Amino acid sequence: MEGDECSLPPESSDGLSQRGSVASSATLTRAQDVLIYLFGDSAVHLCVEGIGSVSVQELGRSVREAVQIPESVQDAFAFWLCSPLLDLQLKPRHQPYKLCRQWQDLLYRFTEASEDDISQDEPFLQYRRNVFYPKSKELQIEDKGVLRLLYEEARSNILTGRYPCDPEHWTSLGALCLAYEEGVGLDSQKLTAIIREKKLSSYLPAHVTMGGGGLLSTLRGKASRQAGLEHSLLEEYRKISASAGSSPEPTQLLLQYLSTSHALPYYGCAFFIGEIDKPVQGILQRGKRKAVNVGICLEGVYVMDVKEKHVLLGLRFSELSWDHSYPEDQGDSHILWLEFDGDEDGTPVNKLLKIYSKQAELMSGFIEFCVELKSASEGGAAAESDGECASQPAGQGGSNERGRGGQRGGQRGKLRRQSSVMCSRVQSLNTISYVDNGKEIKRLKPKRAASFFNRQAAAPTYSAVQVTESLEQG
Repeated sequence: MEGDECSLPPESSDGLSQRGSVASSATLTRAQDVLIYLFGDSAVHLCVEGIGSVSVQELGRSVREAVQIPESVQDAFAFWLCSPLLDLQLKPRHQPYKLCRQWQDLLYRFTEASEDDISQDEPFLQYRRNVFYPKSKELQIEDKGVLRLLYEEARSNILTGRYPCDPEHWTSLGALCLAYEEGVGLDSQKLTAIIREKKLSSYLPAHVTMGGGGLLSTLRGKASRQAGLEHSLLEEYRKISASAGSSPEPTQLLLQYLSTSHALPYYGCAFFIGEIDKPVQGILQRGKRKAVNVGICLEGVYVMDVKEKHVLLGLRFSELSWDHSYPEDQGDSHILWLEFDGDEDGTPVNKLLKIYSKQAELMSGFIEFCVELKSASEGGAAAESDGECASQPAGQGGSNERGRGGQRGGQRGKLRRQSSVMCSRVQSLNTISYVDNGKEIKRLKPKRAASFFNRQAAAPTYSAVQVTESLEQG
């Protein structure tokens, strides 16, 4: 989970669990060594006095000076408290040391981790992209050091599969990485040697280079696949070399990498962990769930399949209503509800997707904050073309026209994009298609003219199903 637009526990140690031994007040007031990690396997080493009460805002000045971040782009980055179990973007007023002392409480509250995993988990402080920094501002940055930090983070998200992308995307990004790291104009023999020395996983997503099939894959098949990936990477590299000239500016390549990454609608998202119901295909599969990542950014919400590395549902804020519910019994789950337009056998309906997660409250608060921030800064009218494919509900194709009217009749666009990992797969979701008067969630045909939820973006293009004579309860 990433993001912090929900109430965290009070920044006090009273009544909270503490990991191991806690340093004495005398130790906390004298100078302490602190490491702030960056993407790209590097870190900033600081000597901080009064570590027990130092704030993110105070640390920020020291880190920006050490990394030489221009004041004009200081908002591009934020401090994150991270571990394998939880990521939190911190606010300027937060005090990292005190949050570290509350870490176990945060893990119990927002994760499903076991007691053993929680007891062994240790957070670290990381300086990385601010999730609320607009993408449009990134491509106006000219400072090479800043672009390098953004590039390293984007590259990490591509290689780990956090940003699902199609072959044309990961091949182009891999070739740009190769050109930036090794230079352009290298011959095929030298390039092949470099790729094999550093391995394809340095340039292409891990799930792509590993392939599928497991033990059933033969060595010959794997070698053939690797050779095909190498060939595609080399071909794309040659195109970059031909268009860039003999010695392109490194800044130009960094900007090109970021620009290509921006084509992914979930670039810059905060990610949350959850589960959704699998479609029922028989008695044996009843009750099973699928692990998902939920990406939320200033443009919308994206639900992604953790295993298959593709988008299951992508919606702009104007296309959805949402809410979260608390468990009524101890065995129940927190649920984030997403409501959006769809169709059932040709009949327009409102669909509901249930996302089970202890982070449902965080996600709901995060969506609300993004909607308010976007509305305040842009009037709720910017970046409608971002995520064009992934954000369209089922039955609507891609179109270059903006707005809801431009999405109708776009069958050609849908056919062209239907195999993309960025396209929504609403038909594969186990959704509730009918709601009766917003009072109870039932499998009924719709008899309402308003959304079931009251949390919506301002002036949404999303429309609830209208009452008609032909739609009766069934």
